[in-house]
Amino acid sequence: MYESANVSDDADRTAFRRAEKNYKLYYEQDSKFSRKKKKLPKPVDLSSVLDFNSISQDFNRTGVLPDGIRVAEADSQVFCIENRPGFYFIPNALSLEEQCKWIKESLTSFPQPPNRTNHNAIYGPVADLYESAKANKVLVQEDTNIWKFFDGEEATAKVKQRSCKSVSASVLLRKLRWSTLGLQFDWSKRNYDVSLPHNNIPDALCQLAKTHAAIAMPSGEEFRPEGAIVNYFGLGDTLGGHLDDMEADWSKPIVSMSLGCKAIFLLGGKSKEDPPHAMYLRSGDVVLMAGEARECFHGVPRIFIDEENADIGALESELSHENGDFIAEYIKTSRININIRQVF
Repeated sequence: MYESANVSDDADRTAFRRAEKNYKLYYEQDSKFSRKKKKLPKPVDLSSVLDFNSISQDFNRTGVLPDGIRVAEADSQVFCIENRPGFYFIPNALSLEEQCKWIKESLTSFPQPPNRTNHNAIYGPVADLYESAKANKVLVQEDTNIWKFFDGEEATAKVKQRSCKSVSASVLLRKLRWSTLGLQFDWSKRNYDVSLPHNNIPDALCQLAKTHAAIAMPSGEEFRPEGAIVNYFGLGDTLGGHLDDMEADWSKPIVSMSLGCKAIFLLGGKSKEDPPHAMYLRSGDVVLMAGEARECFHGVPRIFIDEENADIGALESELSHENGDFIAEYIKTSRININIRQVF
């Protein structure tokens, strides 16, 4: 689902693809800039991007909402878009403490085997990736399908002695793109494989998902968190327009929690020809997609890592205070998204 740089001209003709290209990060092509100089992002018109944080503040102050936006229930801070039934936006749903907790878990616990990550295809199960990156270790290929972490000097000696492949743990952490919790999603077959071993979704995360999902659930039913996909974004990463259509019952919501740098989220319609709504996703926001909204194309064309737009100053400070600088440095240029689903 991560976007390739090469797309066909036909794809450019859809309204969704045009919106993706409009908001995607591009750099100025100026001969005056050498490789040693910092590249400048091309300016982009953000005037049409919905800002539910500002909408919430204005609504609390004046009781007035923009055209096409309503609250899900009286006196609630859950917002809906009138022409996208089943879509719910909850700004600032997660406290700063909760954000720090789930960022840390996303880096330390969620990628741990038997949970699968994008690294499994090349390196097999990679245990203790976060701790190894923090300790500046190197992953060395010891045999055809066997990779093991070593300290820097020992890794260098092994690579020289055996001419084997290696990669630093810090690079692998930066190249982490997804991990799966609970029932494991098989990306090659695009379905859930119940035979794969897995760690259960943590009880605290399950309860958090149930609490936020309640407003989107059919009457009298409780959300059952059975599987989750965690996406990791770095500078320039995008998530192309797609549908989350592998779960059995679309009346149940996907609960999507945003952590880290601010992003632009596109919510289209049932066809990519439908012009999408663009909106900001900040750390702590929660989005629900249920019912008809499950049939809508959606994606993330941009994250912001610059100090002016990332909107994570308070989060950085809290992370540094609680966990030291390593996680805070990571999140300064990253976004994490936890999508929790009821599979059956």
